[in-house]
Amino acid sequence: MGGIAVSWRGSHFVVTQSTYPGAVALSERVHAHLQSLAPEAAPDARLLAEVISIAFWASLRREEGLTPKISLAFLTLAQAQHPLVFERPLPVTAAALTKLAPAVERPGIHLGVQRDRDAVLVWGALRELPPYCCVLEVLAPGQLVIKYSREADAKFVNLAVLQGDEVKIIDPCATARADCPDMVSSLLGFEARFTNGSAGVLIELAVSMRAHGHGGSLLVVPAGSDSWRESIAKPIAYGVDPPFRLLADLMEEDASERTRRRWREALHHAVEGVAGLTAIDGAAVISDAYEVLAFGVKIIRRAQAKPVDWVVLSEPVENAALRRVEPTLLGGTRHMSAAQFVQDQPDALALVASQDGRFTVFGWSLEERAVRAHRIESLLV
Repeated sequence: MGGIAVSWRGSHFVVTQSTYPGAVALSERVHAHLQSLAPEAAPDARLLAEVISIAFWASLRREEGLTPKISLAFLTLAQAQHPLVFERPLPVTAAALTKLAPAVERPGIHLGVQRDRDAVLVWGALRELPPYCCVLEVLAPGQLVIKYSREADAKFVNLAVLQGDEVKIIDPCATARADCPDMVSSLLGFEARFTNGSAGVLIELAVSMRAHGHGGSLLVVPAGSDSWRESIAKPIAYGVDPPFRLLADLMEEDASERTRRRWREALHHAVEGVAGLTAIDGAAVISDAYEVLAFGVKIIRRAQAKPVDWVVLSEPVENAALRRVEPTLLGGTRHMSAAQFVQDQPDALALVASQDGRFTVFGWSLEERAVRAHRIESLLV
């Protein structure tokens, strides 16, 4: 099995678990980034490297036929609030993590990890994390994500995504371009240019679209304008009249209401409902005020408009250069039609989820004078 190293020492063989390729370099990068944000929350680079390697090999194991899903939080017991504490801390090994996984696989539950002398231990479990706490999640065989908790809310900012031997380090400088959508800026951990929470709702819609697994498209068009209809085939089978305003009404509530659990639960259900409409063949349409206008629509090229020949592809990870590509290379007809819609309707956004988990945001770039395709699945995992 991969991950096992056998060496000869004197008169006998020694069997050890090998290090995940690049774990040391990656852990140093993560440590340096967190050190710049909150020195007290940055885990030791050596500890990070050890746990990354162990978690990677744990992700390839199975327990009762299932692969483990685990979230490991790097903090001491003294830093935790309302934890569940083990009477005897457990050593962090692939076998131990696999055994524990079924008890902590639900969202929002983390295993607390810290170093005690030379040992790396799981001391218990917890739900509440302090700001900038580093978290390592095992999502699927060979797939891990490193993130940290934000100061203002319970959401996370991704730092790196590991898939097999491929490592993608998130590039926070991706927001430097003026045509970076607010939802991408928010995912990268920066404040969006607008303060009404709109970027956060688009992020939640994107996560929900990706989660339902059917693939789908969501068109976000200017409120009060009907120009989007010029790019939609007639008749519209699932038009909504009057516009459905549940999500819009929730977003118009006072900021004080948005901190309440009732509001968060209502928003979650509204987002799930809107995202579910994207599973229907065709695209769903909402206004930028979050009114549902239609779903299951077929996108067509606007009269006398030119076909989209290429888009500018970008991904907010290090060493990912801008490229001009044909829209069909991004994922087929769904991506092609979304790119055409944005070229014809430059004030709109198009969010496209693929069945394989890829996610692309199409927007018009004033700098490039072309459609910009932002690949952001590395920010959504």
